[in-house]
Amino acid sequence: MNSKYVVIDLETTGHSPANSDKIIEAGIVVIEGDSITEEFSTFLNPNMAIPSFITNLTGITDDDVRHAPIFHDKALEITALFENSYLIAHNVAFDLGFLNEELALHGFSQLNNPVIDTVELARILYPHAPGFKLGQLANFLQIEHNAPHRALTDARVTAELFLKLKEKLQTLPFETITHLLTLEKGLQSDLYRQLQEQKQKLLFSTQEVDTIETFRGLAIKKQAQKKQETIHVDTSFGHYLDAIYEANGSMQKHMDHYEKRSGQREMSETVYDAFQSQNHALVEAETGTGKTLAYLLPAIYEAVSKRKRILVSTYTTQLQSQLLDDEIPLIRRLVPFPFRVALLKGRQHYISLEKFERALAYEQDDNYDIILTKAMILVWLTETETGDIDEIQLPSSGYLFFKQVSSDMEGALDPSSPDFFRSYYLRARKSAQQADILITNHALLCTDMANDYQLLPTYEKAVIDEAHHFEETAAKHFGAALDYVCSQNILNQVGITSENSWLGRLLADNPEFLEVFRAEKWNAMFTNAKQETDDLFRMLFQYVLEQRQKDKSLSDIGRLQYRFDGEKEGSRQWNTVIEMAARLTYYIRDLIHLLSPLTQLKTIEADLEEELNKHIEDLQSIINRLERLFLTKESSQEVKWIEIEAHGAKNAVYLYCEPVAMAPLLQDGFFQQKESIILTSATLTMRNSFTFMQNRLGLPGEKVMTAKIKSPFSYENQVQLMVPDDFPDIKYGRLDDFVEAVSEAIISMAHITDGRMLVLFTSYDMLKKAYYLLKETIDVNQYMLIAQGISSGSRSRLKKNFQTFDNSILLGTSSFWEGVDIPGEDLSCVMIARLPFQPPNHPVYEAKSNYLQETGKNPFIELALPDAVIRFKQGFGRLIRSAKDRGIVFVCDNRIKKARYGNYFLDSIPGVPVTFDSTQAILEKAEEWF
Repeated sequence: MNSKYVVIDLETTGHSPANSDKIIEAGIVVIEGDSITEEFSTFLNPNMAIPSFITNLTGITDDDVRHAPIFHDKALEITALFENSYLIAHNVAFDLGFLNEELALHGFSQLNNPVIDTVELARILYPHAPGFKLGQLANFLQIEHNAPHRALTDARVTAELFLKLKEKLQTLPFETITHLLTLEKGLQSDLYRQLQEQKQKLLFSTQEVDTIETFRGLAIKKQAQKKQETIHVDTSFGHYLDAIYEANGSMQKHMDHYEKRSGQREMSETVYDAFQSQNHALVEAETGTGKTLAYLLPAIYEAVSKRKRILVSTYTTQLQSQLLDDEIPLIRRLVPFPFRVALLKGRQHYISLEKFERALAYEQDDNYDIILTKAMILVWLTETETGDIDEIQLPSSGYLFFKQVSSDMEGALDPSSPDFFRSYYLRARKSAQQADILITNHALLCTDMANDYQLLPTYEKAVIDEAHHFEETAAKHFGAALDYVCSQNILNQVGITSENSWLGRLLADNPEFLEVFRAEKWNAMFTNAKQETDDLFRMLFQYVLEQRQKDKSLSDIGRLQYRFDGEKEGSRQWNTVIEMAARLTYYIRDLIHLLSPLTQLKTIEADLEEELNKHIEDLQSIINRLERLFLTKESSQEVKWIEIEAHGAKNAVYLYCEPVAMAPLLQDGFFQQKESIILTSATLTMRNSFTFMQNRLGLPGEKVMTAKIKSPFSYENQVQLMVPDDFPDIKYGRLDDFVEAVSEAIISMAHITDGRMLVLFTSYDMLKKAYYLLKETIDVNQYMLIAQGISSGSRSRLKKNFQTFDNSILLGTSSFWEGVDIPGEDLSCVMIARLPFQPPNHPVYEAKSNYLQETGKNPFIELALPDAVIRFKQGFGRLIRSAKDRGIVFVCDNRIKKARYGNYFLDSIPGVPVTFDSTQAILEKAEEWF
């Protein structure tokens, strides 16, 4: 076969030839000798109407194809192009599937060329790309893509993409190519020849790549040695800020369209004052303040001038990436002196080279996702300096594989071991110890706190961003959680002696271990533990279902939730649960006793001893969690609950335990231990008061500064808040009527705003009801309806789909109330179905309410209302993300105007015009305003 590659792209009437969908346009590009030599394009008459959503997507109309040839007339011309060639497509299964279905239907031979899928190849060769759709890759690799969703244009772009991928393949080192060759047979693309040719070329090459080194047979990026320099600050803080913020300052020089925001400097000064006076501070910075830059500037000045590390903690990895990729490079241009920044995450984020090398050697029966994951990691190792898996996007089950090869599985490394200096996690720790600014996340910060500050390098001052999540994150880390999948994974990672498991391989490689290891007893006990785990979680599943029969008001967040108190359960069935939990702890303890003698063997290598200790530690963690959840004396200071997926597997059970009140723990264990903690967020106040957040976090009153930084946006001109006064009252059992009214309002507003709506619900049940009602009544050819939990994909995927399609309506709950940025014309209306009060029977809320009542406080005023106001502020904040944004917040819940507490919501958001009128009057006003 010569080096001929033929790229095809098809436009079709739908997604599946099995549903009688047809090809309406074919584009083909021929590549020979690394350049495009021929192109072919034709419309094809499908003998059916083209659906309007396809016309919207492609621009192809019924008129375009009415006089076009039918597939039969072009079949031979098309297949002739593929003689003696590779067939290439972006998602080859789709295009080849359609093509072969049509060929078979018209009596022609199907194509069986070797294939290359540019989606798969791009995932392997550019694992750090932001996405793998054709448009995303074209943008990433700077390939011009002027007319997406047209066959010939897409085929051309795919051809150019393939040439770039081929070029990239030729840069890979020998070791990477060798490993990829062993994985090739499990891939969808036929890459054997390309990989083999590259291997042969490298065999006879004398050229060395000075950026690559080899370790354990893996090609990895060589680490640049960073010089440690002494940094001096020879300016006062006031002059430092003047040189950045004021006229002709560095911001004006280095930022396009810079406009001075007085609030930004005010926040920088507040943060610095808190550091100097060794006070804690609560700083609410409304949208548009530029708070990240505002707190980083004083933090950097303080850390460098005092030579003491300052920690910055965020809630989401998205904000961590924003800090490192956007804010820090900008600040390096703004600040007149160098500074050191490091990012530190938990061990589970970093790859272990030793574990990965072993996994490559042993696992032979992998599924496709794991083979693809291994291939992606092999290429990524030649490029990564951090070994942090968040740099790349693995396929979904690839993350389960990564857990087994992460640094979390390393145990404690011996400083004399060669692995010590090749550990990405230890390298990240070393970097963290040398940094002026250490960026981490709330989860690791709270884990460090719960472990007596043994994980993070020491610090006395910190900035906690997205601070409204801090208490909730801390509660999780001072609590305990266990679920069926986690328990079985811990057991499966050890396995039995007869299978290709970790334990089976350990004993096969070290037959002398069998002298002290009782294999038969292990296998019997292991089987018992697995079965008991299954039985316990099935029993818990059934138990919650039965409680649901007795109490229909059980909290439902997509999962059923049941709060339990061991001393009050008392039924025969609950006693059986306790017995089963106890029995499982005995079985696991026996497994630990059988493993432990192996750690005492004189012949055991250090790395095997580490692995053994890690597995023993993980098994012990199941015992610890079971004891805390079921077998220790109940405490009024803790809340315990069970969640089940009612329509999921019969063991889809999740167990939780958390402290009821975090304030005393945070006050004693955190705020009194540290000099100065700055807590900031866009939502920390209720009616301009920080009291609620101060009490919730346990901040000592005498040592706290507060500041509320106003937004520079003109809310009174950019936003209208509209509340209908004629919706059915939900509390009289008229939920269906209310959902119907919400759905009608969505459709009416969608006509005014051309879609571009985000609808926020407080319950998944209401969201589902609205979605299915809308599906029946809305014109699906005109509007793209996307719903969390119903439409497939992650939160960021749903958001991207919403922004990609015109006239989209996005229905969301829980996580969509915050952290979703949709600037500009993509979003013109945020509709809030209900004020976001926690369900009164939510386990944590219920326990906190009881605790407040016992201390003589009003749970509604102290807990329910402030929580709801802060969540409402988050939802409100989705709409305006820039000075040019404009839109309507439509609140379907008239309690915001009618209830005594309604003003708490209105007084907690920026001042905007409020309309309280009939739905019809509101819609007329909305149309006029837009």
